[in-house]
Amino acid sequence: MNNKAKIISILAAVSLLTGCGAFNNSSEGDSTSETTSSVTTEDTTGDKDCCKEKDKECCSDSTADCCGDSAEEALGKPEKADLNLGYLNSTAHLLAFVAQEEGYFKEEGLNVTLTQFSSAAELVNGLESDKLDVSFIGSVPTLTFLSQGHDISVIGGAMTNGHGYVIKPEFAKKDEEGVEILKGRNVASVKNSVQDAELQILLKNAGIEIGEGKDKVNIVYFDSQKDAYAALLNSNIDAASAYSPYTSLAKSQGYKVVYYCAHEKALENQPCCRQVAKTSAVNSNPNTFTALERAFIKAYHFTQSDHDKTIKDVKKYIDIDEDFINTEVYGGFSVSSPDPDKQGTLTLKDTIVELGYTEDFDIEPHYNTDIYKKALDSIIAEGTDDIYDSLKEHFDDYE
Repeated sequence: MNNKAKIISILAAVSLLTGCGAFNNSSEGDSTSETTSSVTTEDTTGDKDCCKEKDKECCSDSTADCCGDSAEEALGKPEKADLNLGYLNSTAHLLAFVAQEEGYFKEEGLNVTLTQFSSAAELVNGLESDKLDVSFIGSVPTLTFLSQGHDISVIGGAMTNGHGYVIKPEFAKKDEEGVEILKGRNVASVKNSVQDAELQILLKNAGIEIGEGKDKVNIVYFDSQKDAYAALLNSNIDAASAYSPYTSLAKSQGYKVVYYCAHEKALENQPCCRQVAKTSAVNSNPNTFTALERAFIKAYHFTQSDHDKTIKDVKKYIDIDEDFINTEVYGGFSVSSPDPDKQGTLTLKDTIVELGYTEDFDIEPHYNTDIYKKALDSIIAEGTDDIYDSLKEHFDDYE
């Protein structure tokens, strides 16, 4: 089968795709490992008599279940149980898929409906019109929407890294030759995206100008990642942006990877997608969003403990070959973590301001790390292990 025919055959699998690393240590292809961690319950009861009397002062500042109460009793009943979650069709958003399939939303007293959307703009409109309660949205569009005054807040993370660019094989001998091989090429990308910002960062660092000419890189913008990837079928497009799982799909068709952002020092710990909600809703329903965050944290733990089942959970929402899902999730190119990663996002904000994406603005009123901290502390107080401890360590380092 010739290359064009191969591409067309894959497009059937890709046509539905419209969506957007510090924790994962699994090597590519390790889909069978199940490193279930034992959970050690901490002694938070203190004086046993005080617990018999239900004297909550004996629990000090802990949000834990120190006196035998349920999480709902300790943290408060969710103000709103029925939630609508918007996501883009990408393996990046697997925390929502796993939380739904493994019953963690229900465990936290929530009834969550997952709905796929095609763009960040649609997701923000859904939040502001109250059709959605929470969305997984790319960090760059989230930041630009915030700069425009939208009533949204970041409450957690979804994925870190996971992007790159791919190029037709006639222009590269091997993977990861770097942005230098894009000189004189027409490159398909998506404006107001993490992928575009990262490319501009690398081109700037390499002293390569954007524009037409043999020593420049001509960026051609498309409305979505799906459109940018499909543009590779055109003879006048040489390379294209790619995020999970487009990179794996592209490699299966013989394209070469220009770079993985996870392997570029300038792009280390690059926040891709964030959990975003309407600011007023977060302020009015803190218990609801704490319960939601607990479900995502539990889902993250599951992804680190049971690779096989995680891949099957993701496939129910992202219908591509399981080998591609395994590569994108466990191949070392990205990590889907609920951590808000505030410092990484602040650095990205400064970068896109410098690149001219938006004017500078005060992000502090719209970056809520308290929800995640409360949720994580409450889970750790109930019982912890290496996976939960690693989340705590990362949060303390990057909050």
